[in-house]
Amino acid sequence: MRTDGFTALKSLFESHIPGFPVRRGKVRDVYDLGEQLLIVASDRISAFDVILPTPIPGKGRILTELSNFWFHYFSPHVRHHLLAERVNEFPKALSKYANQLEGRAVLVRKTRVIPIECVVRGYLAGGGWKEYQKSQTVSGVKLPPGLQLCSKLAQPIFTPSTKAEHGHDESISFEAGAQMVGAAIMKYVRDRSLELYRLAASYALQRGIIIADTKFEWGIVDESKDPILIDEALTPDSSRFWPADDYVAGHEQVSFDKQYVRNYLETLDWNKTPPGPELPETVVLNTRKKYMEACQRLAGKKCADTTGAA
Repeated sequence: MRTDGFTALKSLFESHIPGFPVRRGKVRDVYDLGEQLLIVASDRISAFDVILPTPIPGKGRILTELSNFWFHYFSPHVRHHLLAERVNEFPKALSKYANQLEGRAVLVRKTRVIPIECVVRGYLAGGGWKEYQKSQTVSGVKLPPGLQLCSKLAQPIFTPSTKAEHGHDESISFEAGAQMVGAAIMKYVRDRSLELYRLAASYALQRGIIIADTKFEWGIVDESKDPILIDEALTPDSSRFWPADDYVAGHEQVSFDKQYVRNYLETLDWNKTPPGPELPETVVLNTRKKYMEACQRLAGKKCADTTGAA
């Protein structure tokens, strides 16, 4: 991991909260507190399912602030896992770790995670575009001929994928997902994911951002009740954000998300397997700037001071 310069000075690459079991994902460290989970968003960034050695300063705070904004925005429509956002609301045993946790950690309900990535696409980009070029489908959904890269779809589509612990997620059909988790659960997460996407896309467009696609995750607390929204919601890590004023179909778009990092990595002689390459400071700075602008446009002043030192 890089240890020189300002990227190390203001970054949290990995949290350390002793005394609790921890599972480290690509970006988040999840601590098991018994009845609840503590989720800490680090400044790690991944691309092509590889964690890169260079962190993005303040990224975890930006993701947390924006995700929390969306959980509150969606509260009238769905239940979610968020319980507390500030260290003074966490169990007292965590207060000594405030320098690692404040602004980048949340206390959440523990759930049985539904092993489906609930991807919703309003535009044809990324893996969806690659599949469309081969078969005119995305995850089994037939689309009309003649669409271009980044074309707006007539209606948002639900294109689920498997939730892989390691390696790449794989696109699946709605029917395959129903066989995995049950038809009723699959219908619920599809319908709610589409509803939340439409709500968010409309809100974002008023603030100059196109949400091209995003993913939601859901979990079950009580088998007798509907699933609840978990993990993160509509961040630059889990969504494609494009400036609406610059949008023209037919080519790659300027973005407020980590597509910028992916585009840089595509210029390198790297086989997309670990270890990942270091990012130059210009890419780090520009990535942070893009994430911050997305957060400020969508969540407003709440994102004005998320990039302070860890």
